[in-house]
Amino acid sequence: MTVTVETLEKLERKITLTLPVGTIQSEVDSRLKKLARTVKMDGFRPGKVPMNVVAQRYGYSVHYEVMNDKVGEAFSQAANEAKLRVAGQPRITEKEESPEGQLAFDAVFEVFPEVKINDLSNAEVEKLSAEVGDDAIDKTLDILRKQRRTFAQRAQDAVAQDDDRVTVDFEGKIDGEPFPGGKAEDFQFIVGEGQMLKEFEDAVRGMKAGDSRTFPLSFPADYHGKDVAGKQADFMVTVKKIEASHLPEVNEQLAKSLGIAEATVEGLRADIKKNLEREVKFRLLARNKNAVMDTLVANAELDLPNASVQSEVNRMVEGARAELKQRGIKDADKAPIPDEVFRPQAERRVRLGLVVAELVRANNLQAKPEQIKAHIDELAASYEKPADVVRWYFSDNNRLAEVEAVVIENNVTDFVLGKAKVNEKSVSFDELMAQQG
Repeated sequence: MTVTVETLEKLERKITLTLPVGTIQSEVDSRLKKLARTVKMDGFRPGKVPMNVVAQRYGYSVHYEVMNDKVGEAFSQAANEAKLRVAGQPRITEKEESPEGQLAFDAVFEVFPEVKINDLSNAEVEKLSAEVGDDAIDKTLDILRKQRRTFAQRAQDAVAQDDDRVTVDFEGKIDGEPFPGGKAEDFQFIVGEGQMLKEFEDAVRGMKAGDSRTFPLSFPADYHGKDVAGKQADFMVTVKKIEASHLPEVNEQLAKSLGIAEATVEGLRADIKKNLEREVKFRLLARNKNAVMDTLVANAELDLPNASVQSEVNRMVEGARAELKQRGIKDADKAPIPDEVFRPQAERRVRLGLVVAELVRANNLQAKPEQIKAHIDELAASYEKPADVVRWYFSDNNRLAEVEAVVIENNVTDFVLGKAKVNEKSVSFDELMAQQG
């Protein structure tokens, strides 16, 4: 086999492959003979079909298979010999002119780029830190108490106030006409918790059981119900029942009901703090990891292989269609989703993947078995039966691969933070919890 490699542009290469016609024909004959031993055709006993009949029926498809196999093998061998890292599948076409007794093919493909990462000691990364204080523990305690609150009916002449649970009938009309979802009976909500639009809550606050009231309500332009978004309605509401809420005391009984091992107030607060600190740790790690990845992308030079980008775009389009299907959208698999919607995100993913891979390779940042085990142990710690969770991870190679990828990203994050100029920034617990990702 003769091999020549030509650089077309940037990452695009062309290999010219030549294969002896005799090799192709020999393999075709061999496969047809093997096929003849098992093929079933009307009028012939199994294994007794004449070769010329087998060749007439299956010759074209077998020849096509052999050509694909042999050219594929030749391409792989040529790429390995030339030490080329091929990105995506080659486009192979047969040349019109070939040497005597040979078939010639052009294989056009892309190679993975050389990745140049600039000196990270000149790069800047903002690193967040946050502490779990008493305020965060108190707020979490309030949430836990609200989840376990009880309600008692108020006196007949009592008025609805914040934290009361009210039972109401209501009907809304737009331009005098009822609209879907605008009517309900025996509907319950808690005043002041934002379950209803502010104008609705304001109207009910101060009413007594048995009272009715009509009031205008403007739906926000971004309201989830598109049919009524931005429109004004007139609502009539009747309060049927008002119940005062009662929060459980923060005591040993509450701690016990929450399954705290040390059923004391101190034990409860310590348990909440431990869980919040775990959440803070993962949030900080995710946020600081994103900052590191942004810095890496900004400090790397490379050309993007179009084949890899297109493959990522295709994957994202299929993911979007699968999500539409899950939502019950009809013919979701045929939904027209333009590639360009996902191209910028796909380009970033491919760029980041190549940069991270180069950094890992050059600095031996691969995930060590003990790191994978430690990460799984940490993930399992918040569950009731950690040992079962650990077994669940180690019983599936795909799950282990996901953990390995996370550990590698953590190694990369630590490496970059150790090299770059780090700007430490402390944020409050609430700020961190409000941040996306």
